[in-house]
Amino acid sequence: MTYKEAIDYLYKQAPMFQHMGKKAYKTGLETTYALDSQYGHPHRAYKTIHIAGTNGKGSTSHMMAAILQSAGYRVGLYTSPHLKDFRERIRINGQMIPQEYVCSFVEGAKETISSLSPSFFEITTAMAFRYFADEHVDVAVVEVGLGGRLDCTNIITPEVSVITNISIDHTDLLGDTLDAIAHEKAGIIKPGIPVIIGETQPESAPVFIAKAREEGSPIIFADKEMSEVQLPTCEMEGIYQDKNRRTVLAAVRALLGKGWNITQENINEGLARVCSLTGIMGRWQKLGEHPTIVCDTGHNEAGIRFVAEQLKRQKYDRLHIVIGVVSDKKIDKILSLLPKDATYYFTKAQIPRALDEHALMAQAETYGLYGHSYSTVKQAFKAAKDNASPDDFIFIGGSNFTVAEIL
Repeated sequence: MTYKEAIDYLYKQAPMFQHMGKKAYKTGLETTYALDSQYGHPHRAYKTIHIAGTNGKGSTSHMMAAILQSAGYRVGLYTSPHLKDFRERIRINGQMIPQEYVCSFVEGAKETISSLSPSFFEITTAMAFRYFADEHVDVAVVEVGLGGRLDCTNIITPEVSVITNISIDHTDLLGDTLDAIAHEKAGIIKPGIPVIIGETQPESAPVFIAKAREEGSPIIFADKEMSEVQLPTCEMEGIYQDKNRRTVLAAVRALLGKGWNITQENINEGLARVCSLTGIMGRWQKLGEHPTIVCDTGHNEAGIRFVAEQLKRQKYDRLHIVIGVVSDKKIDKILSLLPKDATYYFTKAQIPRALDEHALMAQAETYGLYGHSYSTVKQAFKAAKDNASPDDFIFIGGSNFTVAEIL
């Protein structure tokens, strides 16, 4: 089995949520527990750190991994989705899982996949946990896929649990209020395990406090606890990373309280080199100059709010925005946040979930956003570059998939 055959098999046999949306989502943890048992409960072989949240959980996971790497630990990192290569999801000390391991695992899992019919994320999580055990990591930083309570990563008992923030997203699966979503995220809080909350929000804070009290878990609100702490330099740009850094520093403080060996020098080095240490992409990532070209994977109301604020801080003659979104998002609030003084290039990524570019343009025009539509992201990006002058600014975003096709 070649690597391409293995990945094609996974996509065909276990539909991926990122491509199919709700149709690929499975509720309940029965299959996860069955897989965990079949593969020997691999996550029990190493320590873990669990990170949930609507926005920032990927950046926070990578920052945490980078700091632990700098401290000399052998660190597994499990995140989603990937942008270019499936193997981005599963890394050890920044190195992607080898193609050979993926092929071998998938080949050996065919009978299991046939009998249990796991989702793409369920079988991928089993692969990651088994790989980390086989490679004897000291610790794995595990990002929640969706929600928390019923996410298949929620079988771990971590050293510390982290919930970055709560925003409206995936309402068809998690609920359409911040209170409902907070209850789902709070599901990762474990008995006696410290939990770090990145942002104190009036709708979600009481939910987290009540759940932490119920579980006997120490709870820390990072934006309050670390408000006076000087933030080390971070290789990832973007004003929204300030909140993520405070969250990470609070988590590190909790680990220090458990006897972990992490120095201030390790923290400084990890954050200063987070991209090169972990391979993270798509977070206010600069792709070119003259014109300046930047992409960002922010894709919901809170994420786009930060993008819009970041764009206000840039200097340019003209702003060009290449944007594509997915069809199962409520995009009215997203569109209302975007700058009206930009030229837009409406497009769609090559996935079933992508919103038709003409429909996107029509909806955007009701918010005073004008431009042209393009059937592919590459065509839209080329048009933006052709139209841009050296002192202009091109932004690409709206979804992970739009960014992925540029990268």
